Amino acid sequence: MKILSDPRKINQLIRRAKRNGKSIGFVPTMGALHAGHLSLIRQAKRDNDLAVVSIFVNPAQFGPQEDLKRYPRPLKNDLALCRKEKVDLVFIPEDKMMYPEGFVTFVNVEGLSGRLCGAARPGHFRGVTTVVTKLLNIISADVLYLGQKDAQQAVIISRMVEDLNFAVKIVVMPIVRGNNGLALSSRNVYLSKSQREEAQVLFKALHLAKLMIRHGQFNSSRIIEKMKELISRKKQAKIDYVAIVDPKSLGPLKKIGRDCLVCLAVKFGKTRLIDNLRITCG
Repeated sequence: MKILSDPRKINQLIRRAKRNGKSIGFVPTMGALHAGHLSLIRQAKRDNDLAVVSIFVNPAQFGPQEDLKRYPRPLKNDLALCRKEKVDLVFIPEDKMMYPEGFVTFVNVEGLSGRLCGAARPGHFRGVTTVVTKLLNIISADVLYLGQKDAQQAVIISRMVEDLNFAVKIVVMPIVRGNNGLALSSRNVYLSKSQREEAQVLFKALHLAKLMIRHGQFNSSRIIEKMKELISRKKQAKIDYVAIVDPKSLGPLKKIGRDCLVCLAVKFGKTRLIDNLRITCG
């Protein structure tokens, strides 16, 4: 496993590999790797000749009051996991390499970036799409692996890749959950024992929506109301949003048709958790 921090050096290695006919699978991460990340890495290994992982806590996607400074950075453990999974290349750039002095160029996906999480975190997705653009320019992957837990992010990056003609295929992998149904997230380490127990309600609320739809309830507002009622029973839960949207446009659905994305964001203490469930009817 090679570990590189210089964008030019990893770009040269990737170009050489591609000239030799090697396919490149790429998993972008902010580190604090867990089983969800590992599922992406394993798929990249299965599908491609080389698996590349980036570890970069991207300052451009954090707001002024967000957790950039305290975001978990267990680099030693992350590298040990990458070695165990036989990752070929790990890219760990420094902030100044990605955002040198005088940096003023950003990529923004209009419309999609202002909905759901984007409404509560202005500028967040501009930071995401900018760093993913830079990473794809540096790594020139054939396949980009993303997780369904960050559903809005996956939709936005897919739109960006299509609009800007990136020559990369996107594979979105299923959410990995713990035994209690809680979606795995690097931020779960912030949760106290009681918060972790209460957070199980998120998956229960999504499952409630699925049951209601399966039993013929297609009015989104009624489903959302019942989900909020369930979540609000937990003392430490503070709802940011519960929404039922179109899986591609992320626009709200008043009436559920063939396909919908049920998604939510809820705070437990200072920790904001997101989750979602895509539901197909009929």
